[in-house]
Amino acid sequence: MSTPLHRLSPLEVTERAACMCDHGDVCSSFTPGHALHLIQARLASATSSEWVDGIVESADAVSGDLIVRDLDGTAHALWNGSGAALEAAAGTPVALHLRYHVLAVGRVQFNVASV
Repeated sequence: MSTPLHRLSPLEVTERAACMCDHGDVCSSFTPGHALHLIQARLASATSSEWVDGIVESADAVSGDLIVRDLDGTAHALWNGSGAALEAAAGTPVALHLRYHVLAVGRVQFNVASV
């Protein structure tokens, strides 16, 4: 006689999932604000007309919060857990892809979440 296997429901699995950046390690999640997925980067590159130029108005390296003001004057409150605020200090010129949630700081790209 065998014992029945205990299977976790999808709800229990997602409740237990935590990104490694919560523990000071490299992001293990591709959800908005975490690691940039290769497909996400390629889609953003393929739709080059949707990039918006902007300037970082404020960046908090501890919380990962950034405020980017585009050239039209619109402020975008963003969050990134993988170091975008460390790369982009206040006054840094950046490019933001709104549809695919990508922030480009020079050649480095980050997955950002709108706050």
